[in-house]
Amino acid sequence: MPLDQTHPLNSLGFTKPPCETRVVVAMSGGVDSSVVAAMLAEEGYDVVGVTLQLYDHGAALAKKGACCAGLDIHDARRVAEKMGFPHYVLDYENIFKDAVIDEFADSYLGGATPVPCIRCNERVKFKDLLETAKDLEADCMATGHYIQRMVGQHGPELHSAADAARDQSYFLFSTTQEQLDFLRFPLGHLASKADTRALASKYGLSVADKPDSQDICFVPNGDYASVIRKLRPEAADPGDIVHADGRVLGRHDGVINYTIGQRRGLGIGGLADPLYVVRLNPESKSVMVGPKEMLATRTVPVREINWLGHEPLMSQPEWHVAVKVRSTRPPTDAIIRPLNDTEATVELITPEEGVSPGQACVFYDPQSSRIFGGGWIHKG
Repeated sequence: MPLDQTHPLNSLGFTKPPCETRVVVAMSGGVDSSVVAAMLAEEGYDVVGVTLQLYDHGAALAKKGACCAGLDIHDARRVAEKMGFPHYVLDYENIFKDAVIDEFADSYLGGATPVPCIRCNERVKFKDLLETAKDLEADCMATGHYIQRMVGQHGPELHSAADAARDQSYFLFSTTQEQLDFLRFPLGHLASKADTRALASKYGLSVADKPDSQDICFVPNGDYASVIRKLRPEAADPGDIVHADGRVLGRHDGVINYTIGQRRGLGIGGLADPLYVVRLNPESKSVMVGPKEMLATRTVPVREINWLGHEPLMSQPEWHVAVKVRSTRPPTDAIIRPLNDTEATVELITPEEGVSPGQACVFYDPQSSRIFGGGWIHKG
């Protein structure tokens, strides 16, 4: 876009006044996206709020604190009414089930530990909703995610949030360059969540003190097993708990009740040394346990890579980066060795425990806050 000398860049990066810049705000009903919408409305942008109904509305009404539940839709609507911009609710139940919930269940059945929030961003919010924003003739789409979009020498780049405690880069690694061109993250530069709540109070929003969502939205009380049991009844088939040396130590009530690295609740007490879940074998319906050292992983096979570096992934035989193999762990030094444009072997300089298929491996520039994308860990 050629620079219009009569209008400097506005806060969203367009060479026109805010009132002529339409921005669709993805509103979950929580404090973060509500503040984004209120902030942009106050700055004079042409704001359109959109909330997605992602799963059963009747069930959602009874559950507070989950993204896009019935009460959250009501909260989002109240913010829109207060700030004076239009708000729409879109029924994405079928899309969400096909793109996120079914794969979540199948991944668990396959012995993986999936991260459905990443798939939701990738396949629903940043795909279908983003296309809807374009249909509404929006110039961009804004969300309440804690991540930063910075314009570098080669175009927009993805960077970690200023507040490391709130950073959501692990869940957004699959954002493509094309999506990044259209997306905006107005909260990524804030120093803390307290700053967000202060803004909510400043705008007089009813959600200023609303608790953060803790659970995956369609998993009540974090009980994955009960959800999968309803979707895939065969997941509760019993089987053996087997030591890595081949001994059968006990029985279990379904591999879905276990995760890699789990120590407690194995139902095999009375042993001298602690044992951990080191592998799930859905085909044989067995759970393998072993000593802690068996959890240490140095080589991580990664596929479905979304690469955000300005040079192609295959342009170098090795990339020295930092990676996260779990959302709760800090980045650690690693070497990416590409196999093709979407697959690589990642070598962790310091072995990590509990690396599980189905989790993400996210790539970071060790010299800056930039995110180079990432991929999905598989069994290899």
